[in-house]
Amino acid sequence: MLRDKKLYYFGVLAALATVTIWAAFLIGTRFAVSGNLTVDEVLILRLIPAFLIMLPLMFKLGVIIKGQSMFSLLMIALGATAVFPYLISTGVYYAPASDAGALAPGMLPFWTALFAFIITGEKPSKIRFFGLIIILAGAFLVGSYSILSSSDQNTWKGHFLFLAGSGMWSIYSVYFRQSGIDPLTGLVFGLFWGTAVVIPLLVVFGDVSFEKASTFDIFSMIILQGLLIAILAMLLYNFSIRQLGPAQTAAFGALTPILALLGSFIFLGETITLLKSVGIFIVAVGVVFASGILEKVLSTLTK
Repeated sequence: MLRDKKLYYFGVLAALATVTIWAAFLIGTRFAVSGNLTVDEVLILRLIPAFLIMLPLMFKLGVIIKGQSMFSLLMIALGATAVFPYLISTGVYYAPASDAGALAPGMLPFWTALFAFIITGEKPSKIRFFGLIIILAGAFLVGSYSILSSSDQNTWKGHFLFLAGSGMWSIYSVYFRQSGIDPLTGLVFGLFWGTAVVIPLLVVFGDVSFEKASTFDIFSMIILQGLLIAILAMLLYNFSIRQLGPAQTAAFGALTPILALLGSFIFLGETITLLKSVGIFIVAVGVVFASGILEKVLSTLTK
């Protein structure tokens, strides 16, 4: 019992560390794709360094997983390592990082609960369902205000890509939890196939030249994308899923909007409006309900 509690708390810490790295990912990627790097170049700097670092483990653990459906293998292989970061990176090219925080990780609890119900039949409790509604309302407030007030007519494209990326990550989360695969094997499997499939496509068909990128641009993205995001955040997130479940782990993702809002203001000079701040606060309140933390507290008090 004591070991289970420790693992649960480690899962919570892993989830908190993950959302902090996610906020850094949104801010750093917005800075990169608004400057000297293309989305395709950012994805290459994410996958290839991580692939090379994890190559010894690929030989040790193998890159073939048996006993899973083809769709499950497809989601674990490409969903988190390639498709999700490509959608989000393209999204922050069109829309602010603060919007990405609310509409990508902020919407994870909603999408994960929806796909968990569709795929596994898992139903959220009344408290968690209430939290999901609050998150949805806050995200809508942030998104609708940004679109109406923005002078950039392409902002809606970024918002659509944020929602699509968030949905993709949620489907991955459910299938990963269902697969029973350990976090390290899942990471190695995803990095191998994500790199093997996506990199050749980007090199042949993508916008990859690195003509405008400086040495600092390239190495900063290798550290952020290849080390922190592709490896550390994935390990932490997969560990958290194993300990907390996909719905509760995804709920912590709604804390990212607050970090992204503050970071985008400090590092990118993005404008913080009152209405956007209120919307993000509403999302943060929703995460408290959707995470299941209140249920655990009430359960402890009634014992």
